[in-house]
Amino acid sequence: MSYCDHVQQLSADAPDRIYHDTLYGFPVQDDDELFGRLILEINQAGLSWTTILKKAPHFRKAYDGFQIENIASYSEADRQRLLNDAGIIRNRLKIDATIYNAQEILRLKKSYDTLYKWLCHHHPLPLNEWVKLFRKHFKFTGGEITKEFLMSTGFLEGAHHRECPTYGVISTLKPPWSWTKE
Repeated sequence: MSYCDHVQQLSADAPDRIYHDTLYGFPVQDDDELFGRLILEINQAGLSWTTILKKAPHFRKAYDGFQIENIASYSEADRQRLLNDAGIIRNRLKIDATIYNAQEILRLKKSYDTLYKWLCHHHPLPLNEWVKLFRKHFKFTGGEITKEFLMSTGFLEGAHHRECPTYGVISTLKPPWSWTKE
């Protein structure tokens, strides 16, 4: 059963259904929102996506609205604050990866101006090349995390099957990499 088939059976107010119908696969251009999606994907590793979706508002609060510049400057006190925050996933490796990844995005922005433009610059790549690129630059970004991040933000096809009503909505939108050409 595909993700689309699974969520179609859920109530309209179920977290997975809301995410599927309103966010998953929709193009994202805002750097902080892109990074927020990466944070959620990293934290999902080993857990259910429903758990992460239920905690997503608290992740946003705990990580300063996903503001890359703020997260990149987190201190040891911030790490401890996050490790003690029951509203998020309290895993030191994931927290450290998030801080490191924010710092890496700031480095990438020196050459590409934005994370979004960095992604667009490398589009299109086959998944295995995306995975190599992400592993080169980021921590805690294996194949599944990279794939889900790219599908969830519109950079990689496959978020929805063609019969899914949400696929029809997304197919009318401009893909994210086309925005840099306007």
